[in-house]
Amino acid sequence: MARFRRAYGAAPWHLLLLLGCFAVTGWIVLRLAGEPTAVWMLLWFLGAVVAHDLLLFPVYALADRALRAGVRRRGAPSALNHVRVPALAAGLLLLVHLPGVLGLGDGTYRGATGLEPRPLLARWLAVSAALFAASAALYVLRRRRHR
Repeated sequence: MARFRRAYGAAPWHLLLLLGCFAVTGWIVLRLAGEPTAVWMLLWFLGAVVAHDLLLFPVYALADRALRAGVRRRGAPSALNHVRVPALAAGLLLLVHLPGVLGLGDGTYRGATGLEPRPLLARWLAVSAALFAASAALYVLRRRRHR
């Protein structure tokens, strides 16, 4: 076992998990091979990877660094995650519902559901505000309990 670990660099379960991930990925590729829109899905995926790695990651890494510097100056390090978590949740909600937030894809939505699309911008803003408000309330409670 120690020899395997030295040669591979990790535990055997890690290799099994990695092989399982490759198997699932291969299955997905085979399923998409016959799909007429597979090329568009691949282009969208590659575009998402490039947009994340070249645009989004540097932006939120700099924002996090600025947030950490601001928290350090004020002497309240526990406040950091109370900003990170709702920001992450709001960002993920925006990415998932971006076409609806921007008012795009109304015809597709109407065709798929039979319902009239409603602008999601106000709802996304309300949910984001609620996430930040709940996080702020939790932070206040934790600071009070700590004192």
